[in-house]
Amino acid sequence: MELRELKYFLAIAREESISKAAEFLFIAQPSLSRQMQNLEREIGKPLFIRGGKKITLTETGVLLRKRAEEILSLYEKTEHELVSSEENVGGTVYIGSGESYAVEIIAKAAKDLQNDHPNIKFDFFSGNSATVSDMLDKGLIDFGILVKPTDLSKFDYMLLPQTDVWGVLMRKDSPLAEKEYVVPEDLYNVPLIVSKQSTQKNEISEWYKKDLQNLNVVATYNLLYNASLLVKSGLGYAVGLDKIINTTGDSELTFRPLKPKLETSLAFAWKRYQIFSKPAELFLNRLRSKV
Repeated sequence: MELRELKYFLAIAREESISKAAEFLFIAQPSLSRQMQNLEREIGKPLFIRGGKKITLTETGVLLRKRAEEILSLYEKTEHELVSSEENVGGTVYIGSGESYAVEIIAKAAKDLQNDHPNIKFDFFSGNSATVSDMLDKGLIDFGILVKPTDLSKFDYMLLPQTDVWGVLMRKDSPLAEKEYVVPEDLYNVPLIVSKQSTQKNEISEWYKKDLQNLNVVATYNLLYNASLLVKSGLGYAVGLDKIINTTGDSELTFRPLKPKLETSLAFAWKRYQIFSKPAELFLNRLRSKV
């Protein structure tokens, strides 16, 4: 199985058509078809369901697409690391993070480093802690911002000075907007939009003083921005972190912190025994100096 074949396979999966993929890749359609047939013979299972107006992936094809994306991403990351030189440091630092105000200190360190090394670039990936942790473990990113109590046993890390404050995002015309704080009892009989992570056993689920199954959860989310759109529509109240959604000025939304106050600490993590590229090493040192 060659990298070229994986690139061709991903093009077909994306275009849902061998002819369109061949046009995109600037190769002859019969040649592309033969290479995919060879790939299927090598794997021993069909990758495509052929028929109709478009090609769809089999279960094996779906798995290969996921792995091929990871393999090619890691290959490109390695290639960037190897071409970097001591005299002219360049390359990309890969960082994964959930939604957090703590990204501000990461951004300042990135800008500071790029002032000294203009050829260093940054690739930011947004996802929840479980996704970021998985990407760190696979070596697809250099660093990740993880919300505790995520399992950090596989990683080295440093705690960031900022903490995220939990609260409720709501419409300004909602009854709870008249309150200064939100207590657990305020949420027992209202429609809730909650983070998928908060549905697990952790500090926020304990704060409710009730099992989530006994609350009126009408929707779950990975990213608070999407939840904010649901709040605007009047679907419910979103339980999330402060300073992520702009609630100033003409915004229809407002934020009220929880009481008792609930804060979450954040870890800037990297894979244990990681051998860093020069850009990643410089960035970690720069961030350490700021933290």
